[in-house]
Amino acid sequence: MKFQIAIVLLIFSNFLAKAQSNIQISSADVSFVFVNNDVEGTLEGFTSESVLDFDQIENSKLKGSVNVETISTGNSVRNWSLRRGKYFDVDNFPKINFESSSVRQEGDIITVNGKLTIKDVTKDITFSFERNNKQLVGKTTLYSSDYGINIKSDREKNKVLVKLVFQLK
Repeated sequence: MKFQIAIVLLIFSNFLAKAQSNIQISSADVSFVFVNNDVEGTLEGFTSESVLDFDQIENSKLKGSVNVETISTGNSVRNWSLRRGKYFDVDNFPKINFESSSVRQEGDIITVNGKLTIKDVTKDITFSFERNNKQLVGKTTLYSSDYGINIKSDREKNKVLVKLVFQLK
């Protein structure tokens, strides 16, 4: 009987340890810089179905979205213009979505590969994250023109630096 209780306790403790290693994202700050014009902005309305396993990082899954209607650049006229059909077209494409395909860690850097969808255009993208206590800070570079958002005619002038700061729980 003692042996059976010990096995049950061992299995239960392994289950609890596994449950505790899965961490969720409670909120996020999403910011960007449109490099050519030195325009900074943010997006809000973040939702996530992500689960992070820092014990076995390759088992992690990042999936989330932000509401394009919340785009804010500090200029209401610019914000209104970006939301319209010529750029983000929020009436037809209200969310920007991301879903990871792989997560790996090398040293302090967590590399997340996945699919980013903006305006119904899906592209492969890679984020580099660093863990900072209860935060996960990620960065990537993209070109808005790759997603049908042509601010400038030259692709290189559509460079956008993206930063994600995830609060972990």
